[in-house]
Amino acid sequence: MSFDFTRRRFLGTGAAMAAFPGAGMQVSAQGAWPNRPIKAIVGYPAGGQTDLFARTYGDYLAKQLRQPVLVENKAGAGGTIAAVEVKRAPPDGYTLMFTISTTMIANRALMKNIAYDADKDFILISIMPAGSIPLVVGEKTGARTLNEFIEFARKAPKVSVGTYAAGSWAHIAIAELNRQYGLKMEPVHYRGEAPMWTDLASKSIDAGIGSYFAALPLLQSGRAQVVAVHRKRSSVIPDVPTYMEQGAVSKAFMLTGFQCCVAPAGTPPEIISRLSQLLVEAGKGEQVREMNKVYGLDEAALSFEESQKIYKEETPIWLELIGNLGLQPV
Repeated sequence: MSFDFTRRRFLGTGAAMAAFPGAGMQVSAQGAWPNRPIKAIVGYPAGGQTDLFARTYGDYLAKQLRQPVLVENKAGAGGTIAAVEVKRAPPDGYTLMFTISTTMIANRALMKNIAYDADKDFILISIMPAGSIPLVVGEKTGARTLNEFIEFARKAPKVSVGTYAAGSWAHIAIAELNRQYGLKMEPVHYRGEAPMWTDLASKSIDAGIGSYFAALPLLQSGRAQVVAVHRKRSSVIPDVPTYMEQGAVSKAFMLTGFQCCVAPAGTPPEIISRLSQLLVEAGKGEQVREMNKVYGLDEAALSFEESQKIYKEETPIWLELIGNLGLQPV
């Protein structure tokens, strides 16, 4: 089965499924929950990875809760448009948001007068780790390991590495490699990954940092090579060592980029608990496992407790590293 076919199959399912028998619950003062459709607001465009996560996990929620989960895409401003809408929604279990770590963490360092407070306005229900982001180098570098790429960067008069956004984990990774190895690699920021991989294929840049799925056509053509992944080795490229296995020491290389599901602050704890349970269950099911395989992901939805631990421990590190980039909030 091709990657494109599998992705279209997921997009075609949708999250607004008819009701299926499953578990419900009672919430005092508001009767049975849920007794009407649940809205899942997505902070990024239809067809993207966050949208697909919402639809795939939403399908499972719909089946188990016997109510449709209706996905609405409110893209723009790094997830801010969706976040503001969810912040204003009643905390009754009928509005969720699927978004990414940028919305929950990075925006507070990248934006002036941000119109929401991720810590006060939302309850983080579940983190879905985004996988081991690869460093992909072009064939002209001749590199097959991180150290070989570092040596190329030391000798070349100029080295440029693509990122999917200023202030992103990819941007941080370049800065941390420069700091440790005394390099001057130039980050080139794109709006999304597609143009970045096109430029790497044409040799306009020397390397790029982004998702394995988006880089796959370039890798399959032999015009590029993965030389490192972050956090842990990936099952789809198990022979590629992590940054830290190859000597990189920054805390950045252990950070968890993520998709996530949140609810408005004040949502009853029994609803949060039920949603957390169902999202973890969904992650063990065939549909999520197939989706994760398409994207080269080895982890699914984490429990409420696991998610809170990661968020609490890693948020200060994210903010410190973004601050070190010297970007002016906009």
